[in-house]
Amino acid sequence: MADVTVVGGGLAGSEAAWRAAEAGCSVELWEMRPVRMTPAHHTESLAELVCSNSLGNRSLSTASGLLKEELRRLGSVILRCADANAVPAGGALGLAREDFSRAVTEAVSSHPNIELVRKEATEIPDGPAVIATGPLTSDALAEKITEICGETPFFYDAASPILYRETLDDGIIYRASRYGKGEAAYLNCPMNEAQYYAFVEELCRAELAPIKDFEEGMYFEGCLPVEVIARRGPDTLRFGPMKPVGLPDPRTGREPFAVVQLRQDDAEGQLYNMVGFQTRLKWGEQRRVFRMIPGLENAEFARMGVMHRNTYLHSNRVLEATMRLRSGGPLFFAGQLTGVEGYVESAAMGYIAGLNAARVARGGEPITFPRTTMIGALADYITVKDGTLQPINSNWGLLPAAPRKENGRRLSKQERRERQARAALAALEEFRREVLNAQPVG
Repeated sequence: MADVTVVGGGLAGSEAAWRAAEAGCSVELWEMRPVRMTPAHHTESLAELVCSNSLGNRSLSTASGLLKEELRRLGSVILRCADANAVPAGGALGLAREDFSRAVTEAVSSHPNIELVRKEATEIPDGPAVIATGPLTSDALAEKITEICGETPFFYDAASPILYRETLDDGIIYRASRYGKGEAAYLNCPMNEAQYYAFVEELCRAELAPIKDFEEGMYFEGCLPVEVIARRGPDTLRFGPMKPVGLPDPRTGREPFAVVQLRQDDAEGQLYNMVGFQTRLKWGEQRRVFRMIPGLENAEFARMGVMHRNTYLHSNRVLEATMRLRSGGPLFFAGQLTGVEGYVESAAMGYIAGLNAARVARGGEPITFPRTTMIGALADYITVKDGTLQPINSNWGLLPAAPRKENGRRLSKQERRERQARAALAALEEFRREVLNAQPVG
């Protein structure tokens, strides 16, 4: 029997298994694909990116960039593989989707302390274990989790379509990044006023794919389907995902009325995803409506947009900031199941859970990351928040605020963010030196 069992081979489960194995524990990583597939997955690879291929902004002046840097300094396998499989994406960390997943699969499965087991979990494993089955937990295991944790809330999430690059019209589409920042990484489909409003009208009229027991309003606000945004008002899209600001068309020198951006999705540049166009439209309707976008009239779809149900825990009622159940014992949870939203946030909770499961397996006690780090602040928030927990991304509001003035001078927002980032990284280094490196495991 392994020292630690990790259930679920997504980003969180892969990170948890790696961290426990690096601590010297033998680990079994259970992944049910391809024995049983999910509505959103397309491969049997670990850490498959089922929605966007972006891990968010790279800059340390963003909360997402800070969290990624913390994980790099902690030795995250997810960030190592992400950095090695980046594609042009302006200021974001865009990934070659399949190459990244293959890299994680190779790293994790070849670790001498990890055994990758392809099977569906229908029971909670004995001994130290991490449940990282994500929002697409199978029904059998979900029932067992409910028995332990009580009723689990849920919301619906969606993914954007992916297009074949060779089917896009370069006579219309132009390459640029917003405000000219960084490399010109995005393909931009410009719309004039008449084209935009015609598109919005058809988008609002298009037929939706049915979802069993679906109720309106069960969406995650951070990943709304494009048709839901459109129905909130005729101009919501051009002030949201279709905002043209900072993207002048080089042929006219002027910003278009609206723009659809496409981001590279693979290393070779043969696939591009539609940024911000997660959708619940029927597949035929996606082809009909999205081909109204200038430059996409003959677009062929490598993958259609889909919607799926995301389940998560009332972590503020049942989990410690160590990701262990408050009832004690050797059971930990990780990833989106804990109420975080986002790839990097999921991996971060996997890091905490895997580290602490290893500590318990070797006779130690779990440890809590300081609230002054982004990883610790995120874990603290989801486990102590009063009232109803809604899924959350990393954000600056989780960290202690930076002073607004310094030496009598008012600091800009970016300067305050940079100070928060420096303080967080300093706190992480102190924690590593005085706690992690001083402990027998981790």
